[in-house]
Amino acid sequence: MTRVAAVQMVSTPDVDQNLATARRLVAQAAATGATLVTLPEYWPIMGMSDGDKVRHAEPEGSGPIQDCMAQLAREHGIWLIGGTLPLVSPESGKVLNTTLVYDPQGASVGRYDKIHLFGFNKGSESYDEARTIVPGEAVGSFEAPFGRVGLSVCYDLRFPELYRAMGECALIVVPAAFTHTTGSAHWEVLIRARAIENQCYVLASAQGGTHANGRRTFGHSMLVDPWGEVKDVLREGEGVVSGELDPAFLASVRESLPALKHRKM
Repeated sequence: MTRVAAVQMVSTPDVDQNLATARRLVAQAAATGATLVTLPEYWPIMGMSDGDKVRHAEPEGSGPIQDCMAQLAREHGIWLIGGTLPLVSPESGKVLNTTLVYDPQGASVGRYDKIHLFGFNKGSESYDEARTIVPGEAVGSFEAPFGRVGLSVCYDLRFPELYRAMGECALIVVPAAFTHTTGSAHWEVLIRARAIENQCYVLASAQGGTHANGRRTFGHSMLVDPWGEVKDVLREGEGVVSGELDPAFLASVRESLPALKHRKM
């Protein structure tokens, strides 16, 4: 059995404040016995404007955000999935929205650049990540002691073909900052669907509250098992959700309903 945890935050425009919050909540997660912890999307900065994150973009391998994550992984002896942070991109005025993975020694061992960029326009609510983000191109995963972990971010959740391309995973993670509007309609059903169709655990780490910029995120960080059952959930505000990955249960689901073996395409 492996215990995993997801951190939920209500990130601010102040990077130092967010780093302090992450340190506190990752420590709380590690105290539950979790050996793998994930942070939410945009955890280091939720700016007053989309362009704010560009000013805090780091080159891969150096910077206060990456230093913080490496230190946390090493200090607590955990696998840390760093939500997303802004990395320097080839395009001026834009960043890569990147998940970095750290092993228990604090070494960077995995990377995924968010492929699907969110766009939404309804009434006064409008978002267009493509204005400030360069999309990634490669599917991301890494090998943990308990099996393969698939990496995805927020809007990726709506594209099931991405998860099929990961191969068979024991766990899929979804750092996110779902809007309250779309989250209240689709968040839980999409997470449970990804768990059911891929017959694996899904750990979703969300932003959850009203931010300084006026944006309201949905929260509801959760752990869902391969049968689609929600094992733990946090609706709003800062905190931690956690639970066990049971390899025997995962195997029994795949054995009793061998849908992955029945695939034709």
